[in-house]
Amino acid sequence: MSSSLSRQRELYLLLTLAGIQFAHILDFMIMMPLGPILMTAFGIGTHEFGLLVASYSFSAALSGLLGATFIDRFERKRLLLVMFALFGLATLACGLAPDYVTLLAARGLAGAFGGVMGALVQTIIGDAIPFARRARASGLVATAFSLSTVAGVPLSLWLANHFQWRAPFIFIALLSTVFIVVGFLVLPELHQHLSREKRAHPFAAMFEVLRDANHLKALLYSSLIIFSGFTVIPFITVYAVGNVRIAPQDIPVVYLFGGAATLFTARRIGHWADRRGKVEVYRRLALAAMLPLLVVTHLGAVPLWAWVICTTAFFVLISGRMIPAMTIITSAARPRLRGTFMAINGTVQSLTMGLATTLAGFIITQDSTGQIVGYPWVGYVAVLANFLAILFVSRIVMHDQPVDETKALST
Repeated sequence: MSSSLSRQRELYLLLTLAGIQFAHILDFMIMMPLGPILMTAFGIGTHEFGLLVASYSFSAALSGLLGATFIDRFERKRLLLVMFALFGLATLACGLAPDYVTLLAARGLAGAFGGVMGALVQTIIGDAIPFARRARASGLVATAFSLSTVAGVPLSLWLANHFQWRAPFIFIALLSTVFIVVGFLVLPELHQHLSREKRAHPFAAMFEVLRDANHLKALLYSSLIIFSGFTVIPFITVYAVGNVRIAPQDIPVVYLFGGAATLFTARRIGHWADRRGKVEVYRRLALAAMLPLLVVTHLGAVPLWAWVICTTAFFVLISGRMIPAMTIITSAARPRLRGTFMAINGTVQSLTMGLATTLAGFIITQDSTGQIVGYPWVGYVAVLANFLAILFVSRIVMHDQPVDETKALST
């Protein structure tokens, strides 16, 4: 599949996928910095806010499980665009929600369609890009995270502060419409995975994926990585305002610097991983990520510049380790089952996000002064999960990996 695309079309493909991921990631990420605004608007506490964030993840987990029954039965481009359109409508519903319960339901719908979208984007990268360039491709698509933090989140917060909390969701829905048109014009059709053989039942491919021990190892590795990040991430803004004493109007500055740094580092990490080996680069980044995980969850009141330095290191290393990690996970799948595997992986990741957010929401509390209590314990849990992932990564076999690179990594 990958050999049929010229380098120019390959670039257009990746830029389009990055645009789709931008809308998807921004829709998820905007909930965290909107935390103080939403908690005030609806009169809710940290537990209710944690549920609002987790509802997206739990719904994405369920949709990923359902998606595993059909994702390899359809042509990639059409299925991605249909899911994207439904995602845009659900995000619009978030912006029109009249109360907390309705917003909770709308977030669940957005997560349902977003979960299948995320799996499809990674599947298309695995289908269309050769292994030798796959980490670079993942790095390019990962700039969607950087752009969402450097531009999307500050702009969305500006809209929320100058209009209403509803404005960012309406903006994302309009943006999704633009990217749907671009995707229709640019994305190639990918149907080589379609088999003429009829499967016995809708769950046949899912059961085949789950019978593979290597697939199970990759799914466990994936869950450990996500857990180590999403125990901490959802409450960073609430902690920054309550404990670090960062003014709410300065929160966009935090995301601006963090996003700008990851925009610079994401593609370089991808090149580094392709050149030095995905496993080695992952281990180095994950080890380095332990320091900002601890610092961000333990820091007290400090000036804005000090908090920006800590959170920027956090963004760079936590998101940077995901570039080689997703290449490892995608390449662990057997090619003809990649869509089903990635849908199940999406379920595992989303369920882990929801569990991590919910667990963190129960560990921490907010006292009468607005300070978050218990956040350091969340940091310890995150570091433990991150360390277990580092130990586990060498157990995963990458099917697309050249024999000579496999030998090099084992020596």
